[in-house]
Amino acid sequence: MRRLLRTLAASAFACLLLPLGAGTGNATPAAALADPIGMTSGFYTDPHSNPAVWAAANPGDGRAAAIRDNIASRPMARWFGAWSGGIGSAVGSYVGAAASVNKLPVLIAYNIPGRDACGGHSGGGAGTPAAYRTWISAFASAIGSRPALVVIEPDSLGDFSCLNQAQIDERNGMLRGALAEFRNRAPNTWTYLDAGNPAWVSASTMAQHLEGAGAREAHGFSLNISNYFTTGENTSYGNAISSALSASYGYTKPYVIDTSRNGNGSNGQWCNPGGRKTGTPSQTGGGAEMLLWLKTPGESDGNCGVGGGSAAGQFLPEVAYKMIFGY
Repeated sequence: MRRLLRTLAASAFACLLLPLGAGTGNATPAAALADPIGMTSGFYTDPHSNPAVWAAANPGDGRAAAIRDNIASRPMARWFGAWSGGIGSAVGSYVGAAASVNKLPVLIAYNIPGRDACGGHSGGGAGTPAAYRTWISAFASAIGSRPALVVIEPDSLGDFSCLNQAQIDERNGMLRGALAEFRNRAPNTWTYLDAGNPAWVSASTMAQHLEGAGAREAHGFSLNISNYFTTGENTSYGNAISSALSASYGYTKPYVIDTSRNGNGSNGQWCNPGGRKTGTPSQTGGGAEMLLWLKTPGESDGNCGVGGGSAAGQFLPEVAYKMIFGY
């Protein structure tokens, strides 16, 4: 996919930092009342993540211990799409498992029609807007009143170059509808629209895209998903977006940064570049509301780079192992 693809005990969890006046008067009542962090005792670590499953199935492999201890044992987001099967049961099971241990799950909804239309590595999504509305409604309903963080449709606002205005309007309508579903059906969920990364579009352009997609109704926005830019670069970009939102539309929003693969920064490549490294484990602050592992280290971006011959989302143990050490 074009700039991406498909959270570490947080010792400072209670010290939530909101950049640039994130707690504005523009939040909806549900968003203002929701407190998924205060309702839980840290981020959820998925025992069934791809790295965890691989390490458990390959105990004799010389890479297994490092992958288990440095990747599988850390909280990461779970991605949901057509591969998830019945979305209600898939999301309900995952959120229920997190709730049973009083932890906060991070979920990514990735099923919008025309997904990755301009990049191509992760194409797909629901067949029609109507099918997507049904899917995302079931997603939100499955969370219900339980606490969660949800990133809605990575990639969807970064690249409009292959879309006409009618297609852009249709996409924005689906994103606004998704936000409404979570507001109405999942009152203790914080939602984030994806805002790409610092090398994609200008902060003012991204602010315009976010406004068009209904960012006023979201808790915030996400940055750097499946990319490699440093936390500092993303912080500067996130602050610039929030300033642009304030200047042009009269509100600001907090943001989260994907630090799963930004330990060595970017070398200018986005699709399975070599020499990258895992970044800061999930925590609050770091110039953002939260630093989160949103992409799973070792999962391929597609048939490219050091992941040649792989499919997007496929777990590659050698890539994961090298990413732990940065080579």
